[in-house]
Amino acid sequence: MQRPADHPAIPTRKVGVLLINLGTPDGADTKSVRRYLKEFLSDPRVVEIPQIVWQPILRGAVLTTRPKKSAHAYQQVWTDDGSPLAAITRAQAAAMEGTFGPGVMVDYAMRYGNPSIASRLQALKDAGCERVLLAPLYPQYSGATTATANDKAFAHLATMRWQPAIRTLPPYYDDPAYIAALKVSVEAGLAVLDFEPEVLIASFHGMPRRTLELGDPYHCHCQKTARLLTEAIGRPLTISFQSRFGPAKWLGPATDEVLVELAKAGTRRVAIFAPGFSADCLETLEELAIRGRESFEEAGGERFAYLPCLNDSDVGNEMLRALIARELAGWIDQG
Repeated sequence: MQRPADHPAIPTRKVGVLLINLGTPDGADTKSVRRYLKEFLSDPRVVEIPQIVWQPILRGAVLTTRPKKSAHAYQQVWTDDGSPLAAITRAQAAAMEGTFGPGVMVDYAMRYGNPSIASRLQALKDAGCERVLLAPLYPQYSGATTATANDKAFAHLATMRWQPAIRTLPPYYDDPAYIAALKVSVEAGLAVLDFEPEVLIASFHGMPRRTLELGDPYHCHCQKTARLLTEAIGRPLTISFQSRFGPAKWLGPATDEVLVELAKAGTRRVAIFAPGFSADCLETLEELAIRGRESFEEAGGERFAYLPCLNDSDVGNEMLRALIARELAGWIDQG
């Protein structure tokens, strides 16, 4: 049946995939970092303290002192393409485009900062995507990562009269494709070193210990990832947790303390990698590769190597394609 002449244009039906990562400030200056930290640390999924108690602390001591220090850290890793996290996530999305056929659009968004989840989800819908896969790029599930990314997407869906059908990418901490990709990446990183590490450290992002006590599976997911990877590469891993913030007890052992203790105990050569991060970012490039090295060497260590994340490497992209294709089953022709 022919449409009326005044009927609004209807885009061709499509399927959308939205890769979601944590976020980044728009610039490495103090003002941009303060704006980013305010959004990030105001998320009740991230700081599980009643807002009436937390907001005065955040707007007072935290946002007065922390942005300048964080801006200096960002400046150490900022590139011509901006934030490494944003640049890599953008490259991951570009590598996926066209992989699943002409009827599938792939975009990316950040939970905090730009491009926002709401703006890109709306853009996919406006382009004709009546089905959307939300793909938070966190291998291990946590309320402060996967859940809050999905929360933000569903908050925007609540404002839409015509919502697309939605699927969400499950955590993939024990997925054979993920473990295999990590194995290839870690072994490739070790192969180019000019020394043999005595200790190989898997550093995961830290979470307050009470999140485990409240039922968050993150710690268990990290432990299983490390166990499966240990079996895959055939050598032991030392597990640690980084990025502590505030006075609360955090999951341990702490990465910075592990590096110092190893050096003081006589370990002279270490390599470290961050399997919980899908893309290199401030926490890997500055906290591990720069400050981690300094801590280890100042305590007596001699050789230190940081092995990069999967990023937009061939093996990393192939893993993402496999995970996404699986979740799109029934929505697209897999033939």
